[in-house]
Amino acid sequence: MHEFYNRTLIVFLCMLAASAVLVLLCIDRAHISTPLQELGERDISWHVQPDVDVGEHGRSVMEIRETSPTLRLAFNVSPLTPHPHAAVDMLFDDGHGKQVWHDLTKYATASFIVKCVPANTLTLTIPTFDPTTSRRDDMLSYRIMSAFFKCNEKPSRVVIDLTRMETQQWWFDMFKTDLSSHHYRLDQVPKFAFGSTLQSPMETHSEVEIRELQLNGRDYRYPIISALVLVVGWAIFGVWFFRAHTRALVAHLNSRMQRDLPLIAYQQLSMEPHRDKEKAAILRHMALYYTNPDIDVESVATEVGVTRGKINDVLKSEFGFTFSGYLNKLRLTEAARLLSEKESATVAEIAYSVGYSNVSYFNKLFKEEYGSTPKAFRVVARA
Repeated sequence: MHEFYNRTLIVFLCMLAASAVLVLLCIDRAHISTPLQELGERDISWHVQPDVDVGEHGRSVMEIRETSPTLRLAFNVSPLTPHPHAAVDMLFDDGHGKQVWHDLTKYATASFIVKCVPANTLTLTIPTFDPTTSRRDDMLSYRIMSAFFKCNEKPSRVVIDLTRMETQQWWFDMFKTDLSSHHYRLDQVPKFAFGSTLQSPMETHSEVEIRELQLNGRDYRYPIISALVLVVGWAIFGVWFFRAHTRALVAHLNSRMQRDLPLIAYQQLSMEPHRDKEKAAILRHMALYYTNPDIDVESVATEVGVTRGKINDVLKSEFGFTFSGYLNKLRLTEAARLLSEKESATVAEIAYSVGYSNVSYFNKLFKEEYGSTPKAFRVVARA
């Protein structure tokens, strides 16, 4: 059994290591990070255009100085209209200038590093197609989601939760929508927009730098696949262990029983007489009366007519046991034979038949001898 347990330990450690590698790999693959400002070919292509309040007779201006790898803006917000604003639209396209709509539902956050001179409060705006109100080519009909953030002369990282953005008030008013309707989906998004707010400095030259803009999310397919693989893998390991353990235990018990055959009581009676009459008398007496629960070294010495020392010397030299050790060996070996051959006999009946009056004590000795309980031994022996 030691060889089996050693082999099982090696397999278990390999399974554990493989599981850890799989989990780490899935954790890494499950994290999605899509940079939007990479130089060269991007996963999500876009181009920029300014969006100011000129159409509302305003005089705000927006100058786009650089787009990648840093978005550099210079603007001046004029308070001549009720809703002055200066913004830059990052319009998603197919890489050739044609507008496309992206499904961003797998992303949970947008993050970037921002620097403003002077200090400012800006907004990230994301319009999304709402099937109840939106028309594909009418951007004003889209549900407009926004999130506000502060910035100053010191670059700072901003993380926007894309699942908790606010719908602008005018959209609710325009489409007579219930103000408690907060549900939205970012499955059809045409652009991002960074712009000024009512708290932005007015009539002031402002500069903004935005870099390392990226979308972050989770792909839950990988954890699910990982869990399924682990469940199947460990289930296979469990089935293998159960079957292999059963085979190893059967082989082990058969080996023990074969090794103990010379000690079986019923075979002791048919052994050739020993030349040493005292030795033969001791062994024959124990073979005949080992089932007597009251047998002890004193009674054997009296019946055979030898000393206690002679009995212990004979058993030690012949089998390497003390009197009690040899007696238990006889009883347990015979009990193993009876368990494998007599299906109708209970464990208690077998314990009593081989000389044990205490079944719990018998179970304890049997498990120490064979590595399994009498009931388990019977199942394996008959398998």
